[in-house]
Amino acid sequence: MTNRDRDRDRDGNTYRAKAVAGAGRGGAGRGGGAGRTGPGGGVGRRAVAAAAVLGVAVALTGRGPAWAAPRPGSPVGAGAAGGLRLRLPAPSGPYRLGAGVLHLVDRERPDPWLGAGSVRQVMATVWYPAGDVRGRPRLPHMTPRAAGSFASWAPRTHPQVPPTGVDWAATATHAHLDAPALTGRRRPVLLYSPGGGDPRTLGTCVAEELASHGFVVVTLDHPGDASEVELPDGTLRESVFVGDPRTDPKLFRTVLETRLADVRLVLDHLVRLAGLVSPATGRRHDQPGRALPRGLARALDPRRVGVYGHSAGGTTAAQALYDDRRIAAAANLEGYLSHPGTSTGRPGPLFPVARDGVDRPLLLLGTDGFRDAEFERAWSAAVARSHGHATWRQIAGATHATLTDYAALAPQLQAAGLITAEARAGLVGAIDPARSVPLLRHLVRTFFARHLGTP
Repeated sequence: MTNRDRDRDRDGNTYRAKAVAGAGRGGAGRGGGAGRTGPGGGVGRRAVAAAAVLGVAVALTGRGPAWAAPRPGSPVGAGAAGGLRLRLPAPSGPYRLGAGVLHLVDRERPDPWLGAGSVRQVMATVWYPAGDVRGRPRLPHMTPRAAGSFASWAPRTHPQVPPTGVDWAATATHAHLDAPALTGRRRPVLLYSPGGGDPRTLGTCVAEELASHGFVVVTLDHPGDASEVELPDGTLRESVFVGDPRTDPKLFRTVLETRLADVRLVLDHLVRLAGLVSPATGRRHDQPGRALPRGLARALDPRRVGVYGHSAGGTTAAQALYDDRRIAAAANLEGYLSHPGTSTGRPGPLFPVARDGVDRPLLLLGTDGFRDAEFERAWSAAVARSHGHATWRQIAGATHATLTDYAALAPQLQAAGLITAEARAGLVGAIDPARSVPLLRHLVRTFFARHLGTP
């Protein structure tokens, strides 16, 4: 891996071949832009005030949708459903982890993938340094229902993933559900946006690492975009996309505007939480009668906020940095910074973050296994026009999904005989996970520690 800003690297948003979503979930061509600012041309740099979250109902329900934890410490082997039980690598930091599940409803914004009369709902997981974790079950990587859908969707978005043989619901994270937050200081807050077609759960390895070193991390899903999102009422929202949204400029604009608005919704809520105290109890609440895990709201530092994301989530993170002055730093893990080109080969317009550059730290982190000319053009522009604020780094021997949990999971699939060595290399490159997982975690963590301060 090189350290120079102009080291080469590429990305393609995880959108590749999408399958048809279930009937009644809306079409991929529906909806207009919901964001205040979009990634299209003509969006100027502006400060965004910390707005009150009017019209937004929120519930933090640690048990959430069927959060039944698997046995802590379960080894790799046959899962409860008879499939392979995968393990996530333990985080390296000194803190024990807590986690809560956040459900936000923006009643002032229709869901572009559901159409008129709908409201936008977003699911998120909050990861944080925990105090006493005794009696708190470990959060599963996926709920049973989400895991069942993921088993069907994953091979479509990532053809190397086996369609059978894995018990995706059997994997446990290292975080304890609704454990009290460690008190004593306010901590930097990081938001994570996953790649197109991927659920937030595929960013767990990095999220846990960051939280174990003192950050509060919020991983969010984008319903209708992600492969699957389970809501508290049991509704399972699956992706509406057929094919690659980047081939339709209008659709792709709506995708990114929706993602940016989702990030703002979560950030607005966190800013609000950090300043709300119930006079009667001294506890902050997200909704009357629903208390946050003890100490969590007091651990949030809304003055130190970063955003990172993979693929389309990396695009979202970089553009959010440009749009929102509350965000102090961002990391783009292989996300395009331009609209798709035309059928005649004419390049698409750059997003404002690449067209104008940024005046705050931006990490562009990619791999040597994912390259194309459009990627090169947009990332080079972002670096050149940011005048030292943007840094381009590259991981050698890797490819697009190396920047997700697949880096740790693919070798286990190969060891169990569920994928070939060739399929593993196609999914995550030739790099050993003993190298790639710590390296990715280190690059993201040290970037935010450098620019947001010690957690």
